[in-house]
Amino acid sequence: MMAAAIALPAGSGLTSAVCSALSLSRASVLRHRKALTAPPSACKPRSPSSRALPESERDQVLQHLRAPRFADQTPTEVFATLLDEGTYLCSIRTMYRILAAQGEVAERRRQRTHPVYVKPELLAIGPNEVWSWDITKLMGPVKWSYFYLYVILDIFSRRVVGWRVEHAESAAQFKELFIDAMEKHAVPRDQLTLHADRGGPMKAKTTALMLVDLGVLKSHSRPHTSNDNPFSEAHFKTLKYQPEFPKNFATIEQARAFCRRFFAWYNQDHHHAGIGLMTPDQIHFGQAETVYNARQATLDAAFLNTPERFVHKPPKPPKIPTAVWINPPKQTEETQA
Repeated sequence: MMAAAIALPAGSGLTSAVCSALSLSRASVLRHRKALTAPPSACKPRSPSSRALPESERDQVLQHLRAPRFADQTPTEVFATLLDEGTYLCSIRTMYRILAAQGEVAERRRQRTHPVYVKPELLAIGPNEVWSWDITKLMGPVKWSYFYLYVILDIFSRRVVGWRVEHAESAAQFKELFIDAMEKHAVPRDQLTLHADRGGPMKAKTTALMLVDLGVLKSHSRPHTSNDNPFSEAHFKTLKYQPEFPKNFATIEQARAFCRRFFAWYNQDHHHAGIGLMTPDQIHFGQAETVYNARQATLDAAFLNTPERFVHKPPKPPKIPTAVWINPPKQTEETQA
């Protein structure tokens, strides 16, 4: 309605009766019409205030604000400190105006810059080339009490090559466990890479020096990236999803007894989907090919007896892995060609 009233020709007469019929105020229509027809007014630049600081004093304020002792402080803190020292430069608001003119009204404290963590890319084509280790909590007899399970896992065979249950996390206890595992598996120098997350014992100086002495290359996950240590994470899930896994352990001896039974089953009897339904021991100790051939013979016999059950092709056992990666590199167009 307003647009129609404004569009009426100026000489047609905008009477009160017309405005009443349109339910509009005549003064409002005239005001809107005047605003549309009036030429735009030129915006005059605002003259500087006579109270504004001269350029020399503004530079002096900036020098104080940028001084090393005030570089991490707010204008409020600078104002109070200078005032206690008997110096008054300007108001707090003026300090903010001067900083705003220089584009410096932001976080003025030195910010911590986080290092760039490289994604680990580890390849194992046989046992005892890449081990992964981690620590998980086992609930104790009362709330907020825990026992700590240390586990070292070979990522190629998925075999647990070392474990222990203790009352606390400790780099010194892991050192004993790791050296014992190295000796039991006769791992030579400069062959093994040990991968872990960034927990306290994993990054401890004791652990780092031990690895250097043993000729073991260390590798760490990126912070807050569980996918960088997938084999240890998956193994702990297998442990804690066992039907026999108790809700809590009354004593550390009970926890050790359960883990002793579990790891014997896991290494010797657990058919792992990630390694062609072999057991970790079969892969780790070079028995996989013999087991694979026996399985193939069984499937060949089944195919000869009932070929109609196999529609597309003769059956084959699950493949044995020949290489295992933590974060395989992305294939480029050249490698795909």
